[in-house]
Amino acid sequence: MKKRKFGMALSMFLAAGTVLAACGSDEAETGNEGGNGSGGEAETSEFSVAMVTDTGGVDDKSFNQSAWEGLQAFGADNGLEEGTGGYTYFQSNNDADYVTNMNTAVRNDFDLVFGVGFLLTEAIQQVAAQQTDTNFAIIDSVAEGDNVASITFKEHEGSFLVGVAAGLTTESNKIGFVGGVESDLINKFAAGFKAGVEAVNPDAEVTIEFAGDFNNASRGQQMAAAMYGSGVDVIYHAAGGTGNGVFTEAKNLKEQDPDRAVWVIGVDRDQYEEGQVGDNNVTLTSMVKRVDVAVQDVSKRAMDGDFPGGEIIEYGIQEEGIAIAESQDNLTQEILDTIADYQQQIVDGEIEVPSTLE
Repeated sequence: MKKRKFGMALSMFLAAGTVLAACGSDEAETGNEGGNGSGGEAETSEFSVAMVTDTGGVDDKSFNQSAWEGLQAFGADNGLEEGTGGYTYFQSNNDADYVTNMNTAVRNDFDLVFGVGFLLTEAIQQVAAQQTDTNFAIIDSVAEGDNVASITFKEHEGSFLVGVAAGLTTESNKIGFVGGVESDLINKFAAGFKAGVEAVNPDAEVTIEFAGDFNNASRGQQMAAAMYGSGVDVIYHAAGGTGNGVFTEAKNLKEQDPDRAVWVIGVDRDQYEEGQVGDNNVTLTSMVKRVDVAVQDVSKRAMDGDFPGGEIIEYGIQEEGIAIAESQDNLTQEILDTIADYQQQIVDGEIEVPSTLE
């Protein structure tokens, strides 16, 4: 497969106004909150696009939600209405739904179907091989097929930056990482984060654990409780809906003792709002992966007849697809300056961030 980087188109999308607020649904078929589809001055397009979530759900406040926000923004920009013939999502409640939902999207004549998350790789390869007249895109994985675009990110680079924040913030020198399903992808988050911590605080200990699930908030809360109970004061989660439980535990502890140093680092989108508890906020920062922008980028290319089938599209810091969150109230200027310095070193090639724990 060909491997290309797209920075210019991405920058254009980053500058293109605010993203619509996400809306969720528990329906297995589609989200039916009713997009207004007005699209301003945009002409109505005959193009249609759908996405299939993983089991984390469209309102996971993380990865799936970011993709859905991108699809909503694309729909608004191009005069599409939410639903069949425009844009929509199909929510997967278990692994068996992946193939079913993709085939349903194909039967409803969607021109482009996104599979959101590496867990859908096998399903998208299977359906794409059978439905060659439909274009597909897999996010966070690589799939074979001339009608499949593979969208990947340099998560380890952004994880390094939030690792720097954690290493400079911790008071206990005990830091935690909660991953969803252990995999090469989630190991990229863990490896980059650990390297960032060690770069600025070699005395800190990083505990890495996996929940085995992206949609188990109670499991995430249990893991966070154990980590905070052992003296950890900063936890970075890359666990989708499971990470919501990490926030729940941190907020409970902060509510019990407002003076306690307890932090969460969010993932995929700015999760500052998830950390609000009274007058305090437990979100230290977030590693933002612009899934929303990637969805808009690839959708626009497909609509314009330039679908990157058979290609790997990679977004990193240099392509403005990876960054720390804009919400920075809990980071000192000294920490922000240090992060900026390391970011520039990564862009300049002076630092090669590891993508594996080995």
